[in-house]
Amino acid sequence: MLPAIQLPAHGVGGATDLPIPYAYAVVGAAWALAISFAVLAFAWKEPRLQRPEPDVAEPPRRPWLAFVGLLLTAWFLGTLFLGPDDAGNPGLASIYILVWVGLVPLALLAGHVWKDLSPWRSIQWLVGRITKRPDGFVTYPERWGYWPAAIGLFGFVWLELVSPGAGDVATVRTWVAAYVVLTIVGGVVLGPRWYDRGDPFDVYSSFVARLAPLVERRRFSPHNPLVSLPHLPIRGGLVVVIAVLLGSTAFDSFSASSVWQRTNPSTLASTGMLVLFCAVVATAFWLASRATGGVSREERRALPGETAHTLVPIVVGYMFAHYLSYLLEGGQRAVIGLLQQIGLGDDLTVSYFLSEHPDVLAIYKVMFVVAGHVVAVVAAHDIALTVLPKAHRLTGQLAMLVLMVAYTFGGIYLLFSV
Repeated sequence: MLPAIQLPAHGVGGATDLPIPYAYAVVGAAWALAISFAVLAFAWKEPRLQRPEPDVAEPPRRPWLAFVGLLLTAWFLGTLFLGPDDAGNPGLASIYILVWVGLVPLALLAGHVWKDLSPWRSIQWLVGRITKRPDGFVTYPERWGYWPAAIGLFGFVWLELVSPGAGDVATVRTWVAAYVVLTIVGGVVLGPRWYDRGDPFDVYSSFVARLAPLVERRRFSPHNPLVSLPHLPIRGGLVVVIAVLLGSTAFDSFSASSVWQRTNPSTLASTGMLVLFCAVVATAFWLASRATGGVSREERRALPGETAHTLVPIVVGYMFAHYLSYLLEGGQRAVIGLLQQIGLGDDLTVSYFLSEHPDVLAIYKVMFVVAGHVVAVVAAHDIALTVLPKAHRLTGQLAMLVLMVAYTFGGIYLLFSV
Protein backbone atom coordinates (compact mmCIF):
# COMPACT_ATOMS: atom_id res chain seq x y z
CA MET A 1 0.00 0.00 0.00
CA LEU A 2 1.09 3.54 -0.63
CA PRO A 3 1.73 5.68 2.45
CA ALA A 4 -0.92 8.20 3.35
CA ILE A 5 -1.07 11.25 1.11
CA GLN A 6 -0.04 14.33 3.07
CA LEU A 7 -2.86 16.62 2.06
CA PRO A 8 -1.58 19.83 3.66
CA ALA A 9 1.79 19.57 1.91
CA HIS A 10 0.64 20.97 -1.39
CA GLY A 11 0.77 24.25 -3.15
CA VAL A 12 3.53 26.55 -4.23
CA GLY A 13 7.08 25.93 -3.17
CA GLY A 14 9.33 28.49 -1.62
CA ALA A 15 12.14 30.60 -2.95
CA THR A 16 14.52 27.70 -3.10
CA ASP A 17 12.41 26.20 -5.89
CA LEU A 18 12.86 29.16 -8.20
CA PRO A 19 15.85 29.42 -10.56
CA ILE A 20 15.41 33.17 -11.13
CA PRO A 21 15.70 36.09 -8.69
CA TYR A 22 12.45 37.43 -7.29
CA ALA A 23 13.07 40.94 -8.65
CA TYR A 24 13.62 39.61 -12.18
CA ALA A 25 10.41 37.60 -12.07
CA VAL A 26 8.35 40.55 -10.84
CA VAL A 27 9.85 43.08 -13.24
CA GLY A 28 9.50 40.69 -16.16
CA ALA A 29 5.85 40.00 -15.32
CA ALA A 30 5.08 43.70 -14.90
CA TRP A 31 6.70 44.48 -18.23
CA ALA A 32 4.72 41.69 -19.89
CA LEU A 33 1.46 43.26 -18.69
CA ALA A 34 2.52 46.82 -19.53
CA ILE A 35 3.68 45.88 -23.03
CA SER A 36 0.50 43.88 -23.61
CA PHE A 37 -1.59 46.89 -22.62
CA ALA A 38 0.45 49.25 -24.84
CA VAL A 39 0.16 46.97 -27.85
CA LEU A 40 -3.56 46.55 -27.30
CA ALA A 41 -4.07 50.30 -26.91
CA PHE A 42 -2.53 51.03 -30.31
CA ALA A 43 -3.43 47.92 -32.31
CA TRP A 44 -6.80 46.85 -30.85
CA LYS A 45 -9.13 49.82 -31.13
CA GLU A 46 -12.46 48.08 -31.75
CA PRO A 47 -14.10 45.19 -29.87
CA ARG A 48 -13.26 41.83 -31.43
CA LEU A 49 -14.48 39.37 -28.82
CA GLN A 50 -17.98 40.68 -28.14
CA ARG A 51 -19.91 38.45 -30.53
CA PRO A 52 -23.38 36.98 -30.05
CA GLU A 53 -23.39 33.57 -28.49
CA PRO A 54 -24.01 30.87 -31.12
CA ASP A 55 -27.71 30.26 -31.63
CA VAL A 56 -27.26 26.56 -31.00
CA ALA A 57 -29.09 24.80 -28.22
CA GLU A 58 -27.01 22.82 -25.77
CA PRO A 59 -27.33 19.07 -26.28
CA PRO A 60 -29.35 17.15 -23.70
CA ARG A 61 -27.39 15.41 -20.96
CA ARG A 62 -25.64 12.38 -22.37
CA PRO A 63 -26.81 9.22 -20.58
CA TRP A 64 -23.49 7.40 -20.91
CA LEU A 65 -21.66 10.26 -19.21
CA ALA A 66 -24.34 10.42 -16.51
CA PHE A 67 -23.73 6.70 -15.92
CA VAL A 68 -19.97 7.28 -15.71
CA GLY A 69 -20.60 10.08 -13.23
CA LEU A 70 -22.72 7.82 -11.04
CA LEU A 71 -20.05 5.09 -11.10
CA LEU A 72 -17.23 7.50 -10.22
CA THR A 73 -19.29 9.07 -7.44
CA ALA A 74 -20.14 5.65 -5.99
CA TRP A 75 -16.44 4.71 -6.15
CA PHE A 76 -15.17 7.91 -4.54
CA LEU A 77 -17.85 8.13 -1.85
CA GLY A 78 -17.75 4.40 -1.21
CA THR A 79 -14.02 4.65 -0.60
CA LEU A 80 -14.44 7.71 1.62
CA PHE A 81 -17.23 6.29 3.80
CA LEU A 82 -16.26 2.60 3.80
CA GLY A 83 -12.48 2.91 3.63
CA PRO A 84 -9.95 3.35 6.45
CA ASP A 85 -10.75 5.76 9.28
CA ASP A 86 -7.37 7.47 9.08
CA ALA A 87 -5.50 9.86 6.78
CA GLY A 88 -4.60 6.93 4.51
CA ASN A 89 -8.19 6.82 3.20
CA PRO A 90 -7.87 7.48 -0.57
CA GLY A 91 -11.32 9.05 -0.51
CA LEU A 92 -9.78 12.17 1.04
CA ALA A 93 -7.41 12.63 -1.88
CA SER A 94 -10.18 11.88 -4.37
CA ILE A 95 -12.15 14.85 -3.01
CA TYR A 96 -9.28 17.30 -2.54
CA ILE A 97 -7.27 16.44 -5.65
CA LEU A 98 -9.28 14.60 -8.29
CA VAL A 99 -12.53 16.53 -7.76
CA TRP A 100 -11.43 19.98 -6.56
CA VAL A 101 -8.16 20.47 -8.45
CA GLY A 102 -8.93 18.12 -11.33
CA LEU A 103 -12.10 20.05 -12.10
CA VAL A 104 -10.05 22.84 -13.75
CA PRO A 105 -8.13 20.85 -16.41
CA LEU A 106 -11.25 18.74 -17.01
CA ALA A 107 -13.31 21.85 -17.80
CA LEU A 108 -10.55 23.31 -19.99
CA LEU A 109 -10.30 20.12 -22.03
CA ALA A 110 -13.91 18.96 -22.17
CA GLY A 111 -15.94 22.08 -21.43
CA HIS A 112 -18.77 21.95 -18.90
CA VAL A 113 -18.80 18.15 -18.93
CA TRP A 114 -19.52 18.33 -15.20
CA LYS A 115 -23.13 18.98 -16.20
CA ASP A 116 -23.23 15.53 -17.83
CA LEU A 117 -21.27 13.77 -15.09
CA SER A 118 -23.10 15.28 -12.11
CA PRO A 119 -24.84 12.47 -10.20
CA TRP A 120 -26.98 15.08 -8.43
CA ARG A 121 -28.46 16.23 -11.72
CA SER A 122 -29.21 12.60 -12.55
CA ILE A 123 -31.04 12.13 -9.26
CA GLN A 124 -32.98 15.36 -9.78
CA TRP A 125 -33.93 14.27 -13.31
CA LEU A 126 -35.20 10.91 -12.02
CA VAL A 127 -37.18 12.47 -9.17
CA GLY A 128 -38.57 15.07 -11.57
CA ARG A 129 -39.87 12.37 -13.89
CA ILE A 130 -41.40 10.40 -11.06
CA THR A 131 -43.12 13.44 -9.52
CA LYS A 132 -43.83 15.05 -12.91
CA ARG A 133 -42.06 18.17 -11.64
CA PRO A 134 -38.91 18.32 -13.85
CA ASP A 135 -38.35 21.98 -12.97
CA GLY A 136 -38.75 21.47 -9.25
CA PHE A 137 -41.48 22.58 -6.88
CA VAL A 138 -40.34 26.17 -6.28
CA THR A 139 -38.93 28.72 -8.71
CA TYR A 140 -35.30 29.58 -7.98
CA PRO A 141 -35.28 33.16 -6.59
CA GLU A 142 -33.45 35.46 -9.02
CA ARG A 143 -32.12 37.56 -6.14
CA TRP A 144 -30.12 34.56 -4.92
CA GLY A 145 -27.94 34.63 -8.04
CA TYR A 146 -24.67 32.79 -7.43
CA TRP A 147 -24.69 33.43 -3.68
CA PRO A 148 -25.38 29.80 -2.69
CA ALA A 149 -22.41 28.72 -4.83
CA ALA A 150 -20.22 31.41 -3.25
CA ILE A 151 -21.15 30.21 0.23
CA GLY A 152 -20.56 26.58 -0.73
CA LEU A 153 -17.17 27.36 -2.27
CA PHE A 154 -16.11 29.27 0.82
CA GLY A 155 -17.25 26.37 2.98
CA PHE A 156 -15.10 23.96 0.99
CA VAL A 157 -11.95 26.09 0.94
CA TRP A 158 -12.40 26.72 4.68
CA LEU A 159 -12.54 22.96 5.21
CA GLU A 160 -9.42 22.41 3.12
CA LEU A 161 -7.29 25.36 4.23
CA VAL A 162 -8.41 26.32 7.76
CA SER A 163 -10.32 23.54 9.48
CA PRO A 164 -8.26 21.55 12.02
CA GLY A 165 -10.08 18.51 10.65
CA ALA A 166 -9.03 18.97 7.01
CA GLY A 167 -7.24 15.61 7.06
CA ASP A 168 -9.66 13.96 9.47
CA VAL A 169 -11.85 11.37 7.78
CA ALA A 170 -14.82 11.92 10.09
CA THR A 171 -14.81 15.68 9.45
CA VAL A 172 -14.61 15.30 5.68
CA ARG A 173 -17.32 12.64 5.73
CA THR A 174 -19.59 15.05 7.61
CA TRP A 175 -18.92 17.88 5.16
CA VAL A 176 -19.48 15.66 2.13
CA ALA A 177 -22.66 14.17 3.58
CA ALA A 178 -24.05 17.66 4.25
CA TYR A 179 -23.10 18.77 0.72
CA VAL A 180 -24.77 15.73 -0.86
CA VAL A 181 -28.00 16.20 1.10
CA LEU A 182 -28.20 19.96 0.44
CA THR A 183 -27.39 19.54 -3.25
CA ILE A 184 -29.96 16.82 -3.83
CA VAL A 185 -32.69 18.59 -1.83
CA GLY A 186 -31.88 21.90 -3.54
CA GLY A 187 -32.15 20.31 -6.97
CA VAL A 188 -35.37 18.46 -6.23
CA VAL A 189 -37.05 21.54 -4.75
CA LEU A 190 -35.67 24.25 -7.03
CA GLY A 191 -35.01 22.27 -10.21
CA PRO A 192 -31.97 22.32 -12.55
CA ARG A 193 -31.40 26.04 -11.95
CA TRP A 194 -30.09 25.11 -8.54
CA TYR A 195 -27.11 23.38 -10.16
CA ASP A 196 -26.53 26.23 -12.61
CA ARG A 197 -26.37 28.78 -9.79
CA GLY A 198 -26.13 27.07 -6.42
CA ASP A 199 -23.93 23.96 -6.69
CA PRO A 200 -20.38 25.23 -6.00
CA PHE A 201 -18.60 22.62 -8.12
CA ASP A 202 -21.08 22.87 -11.00
CA VAL A 203 -20.80 26.67 -11.06
CA TYR A 204 -16.99 26.57 -10.84
CA SER A 205 -16.86 24.13 -13.77
CA SER A 206 -19.15 26.32 -15.88
CA PHE A 207 -16.92 29.36 -15.29
CA VAL A 208 -13.70 27.59 -16.28
CA ALA A 209 -15.41 25.89 -19.25
CA ARG A 210 -15.78 29.32 -20.86
CA LEU A 211 -12.05 29.06 -21.60
CA ALA A 212 -12.25 25.60 -23.21
CA PRO A 213 -10.83 26.01 -26.75
CA LEU A 214 -12.30 22.79 -28.17
CA VAL A 215 -15.78 22.72 -26.66
CA GLU A 216 -18.52 25.34 -26.80
CA ARG A 217 -21.94 24.89 -25.22
CA ARG A 218 -20.99 21.26 -24.50
CA ARG A 219 -20.41 20.52 -28.20
CA PHE A 220 -17.07 19.86 -29.88
CA SER A 221 -16.38 23.16 -31.62
CA PRO A 222 -12.79 24.47 -31.85
CA HIS A 223 -12.94 28.24 -31.37
CA ASN A 224 -11.30 31.23 -29.70
CA PRO A 225 -12.26 30.77 -26.02
CA LEU A 226 -12.00 34.52 -25.40
CA VAL A 227 -15.11 34.86 -27.56
CA SER A 228 -17.18 32.63 -25.28
CA LEU A 229 -15.70 34.05 -22.05
CA PRO A 230 -17.70 37.34 -22.16
CA HIS A 231 -20.94 35.33 -22.25
CA LEU A 232 -20.48 34.29 -18.63
CA PRO A 233 -23.94 34.98 -17.14
CA ILE A 234 -24.03 38.07 -14.92
CA ARG A 235 -25.88 37.38 -11.69
CA GLY A 236 -25.69 38.45 -8.08
CA GLY A 237 -22.67 37.04 -6.28
CA LEU A 238 -20.61 36.64 -9.47
CA VAL A 239 -17.69 38.75 -8.23
CA VAL A 240 -17.81 37.03 -4.84
CA VAL A 241 -17.54 33.56 -6.40
CA ILE A 242 -14.42 34.58 -8.32
CA ALA A 243 -12.98 36.39 -5.29
CA VAL A 244 -13.36 33.25 -3.17
CA LEU A 245 -11.56 31.17 -5.81
CA LEU A 246 -8.75 33.66 -6.25
CA GLY A 247 -8.45 34.80 -2.65
CA SER A 248 -8.41 31.27 -1.24
CA THR A 249 -5.60 30.21 -3.57
CA ALA A 250 -3.56 33.23 -2.53
CA PHE A 251 -4.28 32.50 1.15
CA ASP A 252 -3.16 28.89 0.66
CA SER A 253 0.27 30.09 -0.45
CA PHE A 254 0.46 32.69 2.30
CA SER A 255 -0.58 30.25 5.02
CA ALA A 256 2.34 27.98 4.10
CA SER A 257 4.88 30.80 4.48
CA SER A 258 7.20 30.99 7.47
CA VAL A 259 5.89 34.50 8.16
CA TRP A 260 2.42 33.15 8.88
CA GLN A 261 3.49 29.88 10.44
CA ARG A 262 5.66 31.69 13.01
CA THR A 263 2.53 33.30 14.43
CA ASN A 264 1.12 29.85 15.24
CA PRO A 265 -2.33 31.03 14.11
CA SER A 266 -5.52 29.80 15.69
CA THR A 267 -8.46 28.55 13.65
CA LEU A 268 -10.23 31.86 14.24
CA ALA A 269 -7.21 33.85 13.05
CA SER A 270 -6.85 31.69 9.96
CA THR A 271 -10.54 32.07 9.20
CA GLY A 272 -10.25 35.83 9.51
CA MET A 273 -7.22 35.91 7.22
CA LEU A 274 -9.00 33.77 4.61
CA VAL A 275 -11.98 36.14 4.70
CA LEU A 276 -9.60 39.09 4.42
CA PHE A 277 -7.85 37.67 1.34
CA CYS A 278 -11.18 37.08 -0.41
CA ALA A 279 -12.51 40.49 0.64
CA VAL A 280 -9.41 42.31 -0.62
CA VAL A 281 -9.65 40.59 -4.01
CA ALA A 282 -13.35 41.46 -4.33
CA THR A 283 -13.06 45.03 -3.07
CA ALA A 284 -10.00 45.88 -5.16
CA PHE A 285 -11.68 44.56 -8.31
CA TRP A 286 -14.95 46.34 -7.50
CA LEU A 287 -13.14 49.65 -7.10
CA ALA A 288 -10.90 49.25 -10.16
CA SER A 289 -13.75 48.24 -12.46
CA ARG A 290 -15.75 51.33 -11.44
CA ALA A 291 -12.83 53.78 -11.69
CA THR A 292 -13.78 55.52 -14.91
CA GLY A 293 -15.51 58.68 -16.01
CA GLY A 294 -18.22 59.41 -18.52
CA VAL A 295 -20.77 56.88 -17.28
CA SER A 296 -23.97 57.23 -15.32
CA ARG A 297 -24.46 55.91 -11.81
CA GLU A 298 -26.44 52.93 -13.13
CA GLU A 299 -23.78 52.11 -15.72
CA ARG A 300 -21.02 52.39 -13.14
CA ARG A 301 -22.92 50.06 -10.82
CA ALA A 302 -23.09 47.45 -13.61
CA LEU A 303 -19.38 47.56 -14.49
CA PRO A 304 -18.10 44.98 -11.91
CA GLY A 305 -20.51 42.35 -13.22
CA GLU A 306 -19.83 43.20 -16.87
CA THR A 307 -16.08 42.85 -16.41
CA ALA A 308 -15.95 40.01 -13.84
CA HIS A 309 -15.29 37.41 -16.53
CA THR A 310 -11.84 38.93 -17.06
CA LEU A 311 -10.70 37.43 -13.72
CA VAL A 312 -11.42 33.84 -14.79
CA PRO A 313 -8.08 33.46 -16.68
CA ILE A 314 -6.26 34.67 -13.55
CA VAL A 315 -8.09 32.09 -11.43
CA VAL A 316 -7.09 29.34 -13.87
CA GLY A 317 -3.48 30.56 -14.06
CA TYR A 318 -3.17 30.66 -10.26
CA MET A 319 -4.74 27.23 -9.87
CA PHE A 320 -2.21 25.66 -12.22
CA ALA A 321 0.70 27.61 -10.73
CA HIS A 322 -0.29 26.67 -7.21
CA TYR A 323 -1.48 23.08 -7.59
CA LEU A 324 0.44 21.69 -10.59
CA SER A 325 2.66 19.24 -8.71
CA TYR A 326 -0.17 18.48 -6.28
CA LEU A 327 -2.40 17.51 -9.19
CA LEU A 328 0.08 15.50 -11.23
CA GLU A 329 1.90 13.72 -8.43
CA GLY A 330 -0.72 13.67 -5.69
CA GLY A 331 -3.29 12.77 -8.34
CA GLN A 332 -1.31 9.68 -9.31
CA ARG A 333 -1.16 8.62 -5.68
CA ALA A 334 -4.89 9.22 -5.29
CA VAL A 335 -5.75 7.07 -8.32
CA ILE A 336 -3.43 4.28 -7.20
CA GLY A 337 -4.96 4.41 -3.72
CA LEU A 338 -8.47 4.17 -5.15
CA LEU A 339 -7.45 1.21 -7.32
CA GLN A 340 -5.88 -0.55 -4.37
CA GLN A 341 -9.18 -0.38 -2.51
CA ILE A 342 -10.64 -2.70 -5.16
CA GLY A 343 -7.62 -4.99 -5.35
CA LEU A 344 -5.81 -3.34 -8.27
CA GLY A 345 -2.82 -1.06 -8.76
CA ASP A 346 -0.32 -2.69 -6.40
CA ASP A 347 2.29 -2.76 -9.18
CA LEU A 348 1.82 0.91 -10.14
CA THR A 349 4.34 3.57 -9.12
CA VAL A 350 4.22 7.36 -8.95
CA SER A 351 6.37 9.55 -11.19
CA TYR A 352 7.86 12.50 -9.30
CA PHE A 353 9.28 14.26 -12.34
CA LEU A 354 8.25 17.75 -11.26
CA SER A 355 9.56 17.33 -7.72
CA GLU A 356 12.82 16.00 -9.10
CA HIS A 357 13.13 19.00 -11.45
CA PRO A 358 12.22 22.03 -9.32
CA ASP A 359 13.65 24.46 -11.89
CA VAL A 360 11.18 23.21 -14.51
CA LEU A 361 8.31 23.35 -12.03
CA ALA A 362 9.23 26.88 -10.95
CA ILE A 363 9.35 28.16 -14.53
CA TYR A 364 5.92 26.66 -15.21
CA LYS A 365 4.54 28.33 -12.08
CA VAL A 366 5.71 31.79 -13.12
CA MET A 367 4.53 31.21 -16.70
CA PHE A 368 1.04 30.22 -15.57
CA VAL A 369 0.70 33.33 -13.38
CA VAL A 370 1.90 35.67 -16.15
CA ALA A 371 -0.11 33.94 -18.88
CA GLY A 372 -3.31 34.16 -16.84
CA HIS A 373 -2.80 37.89 -16.35
CA VAL A 374 -1.94 38.60 -19.98
CA VAL A 375 -5.10 36.81 -21.14
CA ALA A 376 -7.05 38.77 -18.52
CA VAL A 377 -5.62 42.05 -19.85
CA VAL A 378 -6.74 41.14 -23.37
CA ALA A 379 -10.24 40.26 -22.17
CA ALA A 380 -10.43 43.42 -20.04
CA HIS A 381 -9.30 45.66 -22.90
CA ASP A 382 -11.87 44.23 -25.28
CA ILE A 383 -14.82 44.55 -22.90
CA ALA A 384 -13.68 48.10 -22.03
CA LEU A 385 -14.03 49.07 -25.68
CA THR A 386 -17.67 47.98 -25.43
CA VAL A 387 -18.83 49.27 -22.05
CA LEU A 388 -16.78 52.46 -21.64
CA PRO A 389 -17.45 55.78 -23.42
CA LYS A 390 -15.11 56.47 -26.33
CA ALA A 391 -13.32 59.30 -24.51
CA HIS A 392 -12.52 57.03 -21.55
CA ARG A 393 -11.67 53.76 -23.29
CA LEU A 394 -7.99 53.97 -22.37
CA THR A 395 -7.98 56.05 -19.19
CA GLY A 396 -10.82 53.94 -17.83
CA GLN A 397 -8.59 50.85 -18.06
CA LEU A 398 -5.66 52.26 -16.11
CA ALA A 399 -7.06 51.32 -12.70
CA MET A 400 -7.68 47.78 -13.92
CA LEU A 401 -4.14 47.57 -15.32
CA VAL A 402 -2.73 48.70 -11.98
CA LEU A 403 -4.86 46.05 -10.28
CA MET A 404 -3.60 43.35 -12.66
CA VAL A 405 -0.01 44.36 -11.94
CA ALA A 406 -0.75 44.28 -8.19
CA TYR A 407 -2.27 40.81 -8.51
CA THR A 408 0.83 39.71 -10.43
CA PHE A 409 3.17 41.14 -7.78
CA GLY A 410 1.17 39.38 -5.11
CA GLY A 411 1.01 36.08 -6.94
CA ILE A 412 4.73 35.94 -7.67
CA TYR A 413 5.57 37.13 -4.16
CA LEU A 414 3.63 34.17 -2.82
CA LEU A 415 5.51 31.88 -5.19
CA PHE A 416 8.69 33.06 -3.47
CA SER A 417 7.33 33.10 0.07
CA VAL A 418 9.08 30.83 2.54
